[in-house]
This record gives sequence, structure tokens and C-alpha cells, in this order.
Amino acid sequence: MKLINTVGDFFALDIGTSAIRLVQLSKKGSSDSWTLDKYGYAPVDPKISSSDSEEDRRKLGEVILTAIGQSGIKTRDVVVGIPSNKTFATIVDLPKMSPQELKTNIQYEAEQYIPSKIDEVKIDYALLGDSPINPEKSEVLITSVANEYSEPRLDMIENLGLNVLTLEPDSIALVRAVLPANSTNGVLIVEMGDTSSDIVVVKDGAPRLVRAIPIGFQSLVKTAVQNLNIDQSQAQQFILKFGLAPDRLEGKVIHSIDGILDQFSSEINKSVNFFQGRYVNTPVSSVLLSGYCTAIPLFSEYINGKISIQSQLANPWQKVQLSVADKDKLSPISSQFGVVLGLAQRTTFV
Repeated sequence: MKLINTVGDFFALDIGTSAIRLVQLSKKGSSDSWTLDKYGYAPVDPKISSSDSEEDRRKLGEVILTAIGQSGIKTRDVVVGIPSNKTFATIVDLPKMSPQELKTNIQYEAEQYIPSKIDEVKIDYALLGDSPINPEKSEVLITSVANEYSEPRLDMIENLGLNVLTLEPDSIALVRAVLPANSTNGVLIVEMGDTSSDIVVVKDGAPRLVRAIPIGFQSLVKTAVQNLNIDQSQAQQFILKFGLAPDRLEGKVIHSIDGILDQFSSEINKSVNFFQGRYVNTPVSSVLLSGYCTAIPLFSEYINGKISIQSQLANPWQKVQLSVADKDKLSPISSQFGVVLGLAQRTTFV
């Protein structure tokens, strides 16, 4: 894997459970503002995207190449997202040391906190500043991904003729796209995906809590199938069309999934409480909802009724200028582009 310190021509690749998303951006001036140059989108069978078989990896590669060809992207350099449920992330307090000392010692320090053997994972880290618990220590974000997942995926992508600049957890990339400028108080970001959801609490622009919970859109669909005695396609259509409205279909949709939504809300509250316990002087002032959270009607209003913090729909395109034609084409799927836009806005590779 090539590591570089400055940005050249590259594109971002998000290999989702049900779709492949590609984005290439160009920076506008020195501000955090971008122009959409090229993009691609291709549906993929979840059985293929989640499979470890060589044949399914080959099929997945074909879908990726098709999306690249249709997008018109020419560069071979790519930044790739890693699903958050395949990564481990934690915030730790370490003795203060110079950046070089931290780089030298991070493997030893990380071994005490990650749940896998150090030689079986890839480690990344970010120095966040002074610890809020002990000012004589530093606060460090440590992330890891198992080699048994990352290496086959890396090989598959590079066998397509692409040069992977770096791999980045989806949850970290998402923050870059959806976090409003100049946020200082705690901001909680919730991204619901197909099979799981990311919960990230950000302070001063940096993640301070990163979690992946095993509740995603398909969890809602499966529950609706069971409780309403309908097929999967119909359940998905009901949830996306009628949402959580108590007066649509006599409230049958929301009543059928209320139990799992309650679990979902409980995980959000747990995350808020954990963050407030560590950062007692930094309130969580807002909740940003992304992914399927923005596609389900009245989801934000439902969450507002379950937690004591006002929630709103995130805008992953807030920093990106795009043409009217592209905006119209992307409208039905635009909420799915948070991760890939965040990957495309990465400006350093270390």
C-alpha cells in the first residue's frame, strides 16, 4: 500500500452491502469546499458483497469495474472505506510523549486495548489532545481492522488494477462529510446502514466515541415481515413510503417495528450518557441523522420523542457543489453518499 503525504488525483470507493458508490471531487480554493467531478453507483447483491468466496469476490470486482467505467473516472489511485462493523475503535489515555515516540510505541500501547493479537490486525491512531480525565496524559483514538478481512479486500481491489492509497473506517469518513463547520460542542452522528448502524460523537471536530451497533435497515424490514406477515419487498416498501406515521396504514408499520426502534434509541442514549460521563463540560447539543435515517419518513421526529436532544437530518453534500443535472440524478440515492463523500474529502494520507 502506497502512503503519501499530499493529495493528488484519486477517487473514493465505498463498497456497501447493497451498492457500490464512487466519487471524485476537486477542491475549490483553500476552504473546505469541493466540486463534484465524477461519480458512480451500482447496485450489488448483498450475498456477493458479504461473501468470502473467490467467485463472489470476482463478481464484486466486476461490479466495481462497471461502476468505474460508467463514471468516467480515469485515475487508478483510490481511497477505500472499511465497514465499521469490521473495525474496532476506542479512545484511550496514554502517557504524554512526542509524536515520534507515540509512532514508535503505538503498537505496544494499542496491544493493551484492542481485542485481537497485535500481529493479526492493522493499527491506526490519531492524537486528539489532553485527556479530559488526567491532563498529564494524552487522549488517543486507536482503530484496528483484522488482517483476515483487510488483506483479501485489498488484494481484490488491487487486482482490478487500482492503487489503494489508504483504507479508512466508514465512521471516520462520515464525520468529515456531515459535520457542520466550527462545531465545538458534542455532536452525535447516527448513520443507519443496511445491516448495522454507526454512532459517532464528535467534539472539536474529532471523534471521541465510535460505535457500530447490529441494528440496520434490514433489521427493521425483518421485524416488519415477522409482525405484519408480509414479504420482504412489501415490508421495505411500507417502511420507506409510510415511515413512522401513526396515521398511515392505521399505524401498523410503526407498531410492527416499535420494539426494535426502541432498542435503537436506547443505544443512542447510552452513547450520549457515556460521552457526558467522560466530557462533563461538553454537552451533546445536537444529533445528526444520516443514511436510512433520512429515507424513512418521520424518523427524525420519532428520535426526538425518544431522546432529550434535538435531532435533524444530516446533509452529506453540504461542502460539495454539483450541477443541477447531477443533483436531479442523485436525488433518490443522495442520502447514501455520506461515507464516500467523506473519503473523497480526505486531504492527507499518513
